[in-house]
Amino acid sequence: MAQPPALYRLYRRLTPLLLPLAWRSVSRRLGDHGVSALRAGERLGHASLPRPSGRLIWFHAASVGESLSVLQLITVMGKRLPDTEFLITSGTATSAELVAKRLPPRSRHQFAPLDAPAPVRRFLDHWRPAAALFVESELWPLMIVETSDRGVPLALVNARLSQKSVESWRKWPKTSRFIFNRFALLLAPNRQTADDLIALGAPADRVGLSVNLKATSAPPPVDADLVADLRKTIGKRPIWLASSTHPGEEEIVLAAYHRLLASHPDLLLILAPRHPERGDEVAGLITKAGHSTARRSTGERVTPDTQVYLADTLGETGSWYSLAPFAFLGATLADKGGHNPIEPAQFGVPLIVGPSRANNRAAFEALSLAGGLAEVSDAATLASAVARWLDDPAALKQAQAGARRLVRDQDSALQDIAARLCAALHLEPGDA
Repeated sequence: MAQPPALYRLYRRLTPLLLPLAWRSVSRRLGDHGVSALRAGERLGHASLPRPSGRLIWFHAASVGESLSVLQLITVMGKRLPDTEFLITSGTATSAELVAKRLPPRSRHQFAPLDAPAPVRRFLDHWRPAAALFVESELWPLMIVETSDRGVPLALVNARLSQKSVESWRKWPKTSRFIFNRFALLLAPNRQTADDLIALGAPADRVGLSVNLKATSAPPPVDADLVADLRKTIGKRPIWLASSTHPGEEEIVLAAYHRLLASHPDLLLILAPRHPERGDEVAGLITKAGHSTARRSTGERVTPDTQVYLADTLGETGSWYSLAPFAFLGATLADKGGHNPIEPAQFGVPLIVGPSRANNRAAFEALSLAGGLAEVSDAATLASAVARWLDDPAALKQAQAGARRLVRDQDSALQDIAARLCAALHLEPGDA
């Protein structure tokens, strides 16, 4: 293995000095979300769970979307490797809470160690992974190098590199080559990302294309009792869902809803902000807009007079998609790059989206080609798109069919990814 370049050596020297500041920030955020001191200590490499016996494979993701995208892959690999245990790490309280509800068999979650020598060393000493898989853009230099130096084979799955990050890596070619050469396999969801990885120093024979993992992830859980109760309560009223909205988008959604009431006076809007802790803020926006509301977080029930149902809870997205015939997807009118469109498509829910879709561009393009996407730019065009699907059942049915087409053949795609990973990381059954 090549000698560490100067930039990496500098990074390694600086991280211990910056660790107290980083720890103060992350521990405060975790504490604000009710995470115990014991669990928060995982970010310093102090495990809160014992290591299981036998072979253990480590998956590291960033936050909610990345963490959830690997759960189905772990399930498939778990069936292929019945003697293997799995560890999932991430950095946010929300991801920990959601992953805990959906852990595959023989899996557990921990918070990832901060990228400094002591936390990473403690983490690796305890968990001793047989292989490590990093998800999307989680490229922490120390974590990657320290793991590789212990002889642990590495893979990068669902690789995602923004243009900004590519340009940053290109300024330090020796460092990028030093890091990307550590991976035994790098799977990219599109040709551009694959080419970028090779340009940054990844060996071309280790870079491959694969389906976007978010297109193969298991759908979020559904509370059948909640859905049945709401269907009974809502009756024949038309429903529109605005899902995973961000600041600035709720105002646009509510303005579009106001327009729609003229032609659809009994329309029920289910408004689900991306971050439920913004519930009070969003409730204030609804009140300011002059609409009656019921809040899920406080147990308020939908009545015939309820105009907006504020779904300000965590982990119930699957229930909202089960109820809605179509949805506006957030982070697309705000400049946030768009959330994963595959999740609603798994429920046959076509999407109305704004122009910001860089984070999941390939999936959005595939959904558009399948006929399950409508594009808007403001409150007026959003209201028009909603009205079209409310008023034209044939068009809506066609769009729903397009959404379902997008998520076909999930199992075969996952089986292919699992087979490639097992071969590259020397994880075939019986190798433990």
